[in-house]
Amino acid sequence: MQRLLQKAKDFNELVMFEHSIFSLPFIFIAMVVAADGWFGFGLLVLGVLAALSARNFAMGVNRYADRDIDAKNPRTASRPNVDGRLDSSSILIFIGVNAFIFIAVAYMINSLAFWLSFPILAVLASYSYFKRFSSMAHVILGLSLGLAPIAGVIAVEASVPLWSVLLSLGVIFWVAGFDLLYSLQDIDFDKENDLYSIPSRYGADATLFISALFHALAVLFWLLFVWAAGLGFFATLAAIGSGFVLFYEQRLVRRDFKQIDRAFFTLNGYLGIAFFVLIVLDRIAA
Repeated sequence: MQRLLQKAKDFNELVMFEHSIFSLPFIFIAMVVAADGWFGFGLLVLGVLAALSARNFAMGVNRYADRDIDAKNPRTASRPNVDGRLDSSSILIFIGVNAFIFIAVAYMINSLAFWLSFPILAVLASYSYFKRFSSMAHVILGLSLGLAPIAGVIAVEASVPLWSVLLSLGVIFWVAGFDLLYSLQDIDFDKENDLYSIPSRYGADATLFISALFHALAVLFWLLFVWAAGLGFFATLAAIGSGFVLFYEQRLVRRDFKQIDRAFFTLNGYLGIAFFVLIVLDRIAA
């Protein structure tokens, strides 16, 4: 039993389960808006399973693909995919199990979700390799999380309305923007190892500018989402409030790069939760 518990802890560290906070709120935002309120307990369970299995799959592929890179980087050398706690076979099994769960859950939701589950998994897996040949890796990561709202609305109404695309575009630029800030930690390592991050290719100043631009676009698309979905005061407050949070995040990192972890984990986690709460309030007040 002790060995199983330790393995569970190692896999938890491998995928950083607590970071699911970034994708879960936005899949449920889409579901609440699509259903105009409560979407049912069954879809709640299926939505959680789909989101978690998709993220576990993506993180498993990333950790498997990056074993050589992580082993060289002092910041990541103690990860379980590198230090021997989890071997390659275990990680591949973990990836396969989560892919199966995601496809099975999609099948139980509806036929459109099922057929889209395969290209979605392909997109999620592709991020891990982009950094080896393209600086677009940050945007691909954004796309990976940006698919969550699309998946949420498909689960409820088996369609992709305009407002869900605008919500997803906001998530894409939000995630890409904060990933740019996070990648500043590895700017020297990426240069030395010929990795195609924007910081290593264009420098810190350009990275900060692009990150701020991406975050401005995120707020713009979220405001357009509110308009296209016909939402009200609290939803508008969610979009505008997110702008203030992202502005503070940008200021925090510019003041001191040592604040990157705080900006990445704490502020972005709060942003997603607050956005979701305000959307729920908006539907209650409607």
